[in-house]
Order: sequence, then structure tokens, then C-alpha cells
Amino acid sequence: MPSNTLPLPRTDAPHAGMPSLDASAGRTSWFEFAPPHLFYTPVALYCGWLSLRYLGPTLLTNCNPALPISGLVGESKFQVLSEVKGKARDLVPDYVSILRWGGEGGLDRTVDDATKAMEEAGLAFPIVAKPDIGMRGVGVQLAHSKDDLRDYAESFPAGANFMLQTLVDEEGEAGVFYVREPGEEKGRITSLTLKYFPRVTGDGKSTLRELILQDSRAGKLAHIYLDRHQKRLDHIVPEGESVRIAFAGSHSRGTIFRNGNDEITDAMTVAFDTIAKSVGEFYIGRFDIRFGDFDALKNGHGFKIIEINGAGGEQTHIWDSRTTLREAYASLMQQFGALYRIGAQNRRRGHKPTPLKELIRAWLGEKKLTKHYPITH
Repeated sequence: MPSNTLPLPRTDAPHAGMPSLDASAGRTSWFEFAPPHLFYTPVALYCGWLSLRYLGPTLLTNCNPALPISGLVGESKFQVLSEVKGKARDLVPDYVSILRWGGEGGLDRTVDDATKAMEEAGLAFPIVAKPDIGMRGVGVQLAHSKDDLRDYAESFPAGANFMLQTLVDEEGEAGVFYVREPGEEKGRITSLTLKYFPRVTGDGKSTLRELILQDSRAGKLAHIYLDRHQKRLDHIVPEGESVRIAFAGSHSRGTIFRNGNDEITDAMTVAFDTIAKSVGEFYIGRFDIRFGDFDALKNGHGFKIIEINGAGGEQTHIWDSRTTLREAYASLMQQFGALYRIGAQNRRRGHKPTPLKELIRAWLGEKKLTKHYPITH
């Protein structure tokens, strides 16, 4: 074996348990990676109109009274997952929350706390490390050892919390967007996003860098993948070896999204309706799940909930490269219309939206934290 060849993670069946991808998965749409401040301008204007219509600029913070700020921004992932009650808790992988201590000896104390918490909760490596506050997969890494955990903690901002969560080692991941009006007996799934982790396959001659640059899709987004793999970019990938170049199931971090709305079933809807109701006053948001068998998911079982997003979650099927801009905006307008409508209904029921000053403080706090998070894998 050449000296510059490095054994890399291998999976003999990429996207195992998922519907197959067609050739169009290698393409990107012209607006997929547009600057957010440009893409979301029409949405912001629409929210301004909704604020006038419903007489409440922060009504979207009133749609999920069970969650802090309805899960719009700045919420604790640990706290949100802890709201899942009853039998639905069996669907949530074990997790712990760790404070990153600062000052002299702070790193050692953080690692000691994390090690002890893992032992008490029965967690083992490899394990998922991610910020307790944050969106779009920012700062998510897979720690294979205590050394990896120490590196993660060292790069994490002091005074903030991060989570350690049991790895659901399955290829299948999806985002399930759920909506239920207050007073309705049964909710509905309005969006199902299938997430595919991009891979490159070695030829025994090319380096990982070259494989990424040569790939029809990854080559267009090379800046996303090269930074996270900088330690092994110059290593030759053995022939036939499939290398996963993204771990976090986030579109902005390079994962391929596909619209799975045609695959939504009654059994799936019943399953997520039960889960949502177990949270209490939860009416709208997205469940991020992992699974090993898509047919089982369609039958309402065989999955684990890795994260719950409230008002800040999107109907992420819009990031399918086959989606038109008109379709994307139509979905977002429908989603935000539901957020304000449900918020207004909850206001009539006695719940109060978050004051604007508090909302801005939470948004600025999250924005400040995310600048200091570790690189996403």
C-alpha cells in the first residue's frame, strides 16, 4: 500500500435502506446556495404582512407553548428533547448536556464531566457531539474516542453547553414536518425530506481532494467539504472504497435533500401525531429522524428521533434541486402562514407571545455563539 494511502470509513451499501437516487442528484439548483439575506427577503416581507394581519409581530413565538420561544431561535436542544414524554421517549437516543468550563483547568474539568456523564447514562463511543443551541447542523461532529471528545471540547466556546448523543448508525435520515391546529384531534405531515449523505468512490490513484473536485455535485460545493477533511485530503482512496464526505444531515453542510412528500402515509402520520402530542402544547415543527428501513418508516416504526425543531424548523423538501423557486416560496409562505395562524389561536387561548426585545436577545445570543462553534463534519 502506498505510504500516502489512509484507510477511510467504508460502507458497502451507501444510502442503505433509502429509496435510490437518480442522476439528477448530482445537480444543484441556481438558488439552493443563494445568500440567505437575499433568498429570505420575500419571506421576511410576507412575515411583515402577517404581523399586520394578525396584529402581532412575534406571534410565531406563540405556536408551541411547550417549547422556549416556541422553538424559533435560541432554544436548548436538550430541553426540547426532554419534553418528549411517555412511550415516545423510547424513540429518542440517550443524550447528556455538558457545560464547557472556562479558565485554568476548564478543559480538563469539561472532559471529566463529559466522561462521567457518559458513564452514568450508558453512552459509548463513537458518539455525536453538537451544540445545545444552534441550527442548520452547525458544530456537529462525530467523536470516536476520548481524544476526539477533548478536541471538540477544546474548540467549543467556554460558558456554553454541548450535547453528547448516542449515534444512530444508519444511512437513512429524514426531516418530517408536522402541523396540527389547536383543537384539532389529528395533525398532518406537510413535508417529508429524505436526506442522502454524499460520497465519493476511490479509484486507487486519486486523492480525496481530487475525488471531491471531480465529483459532479461535490466539486461545485468543494469549499464545504475540503475544510472538514483537510487532514486527509492528500491521501489516496483505495479502489472501490466509498467515502462519506458529510455527516450532519443539513443541506447547508452539503447533504443531498430529496422531496419525499409522495411517500407520506397514514401510518407515518399517526406515529408522528402521537409523538407530537406527547410533547404537550406542540403544534408545528420538524422531527429529524434516522432509520435503516424506509418501508418500516412508512409503516410508522423503525426510526429514532435525533432532534426536534419547533417554529424555527423548515419544510426542507424545498432544497431538493428539482424544486422551482415558485414552489419553494409557496411552501415557505404556507408554513409561515400556519405559524402566525396557530400563534394567534393560542393567544386567544391565553398564551402570550415572546416580547420582541426578548426574541432579539435570543437571536443575537445564538448568532454570537455559532461564530465560535467547531467546524461541522
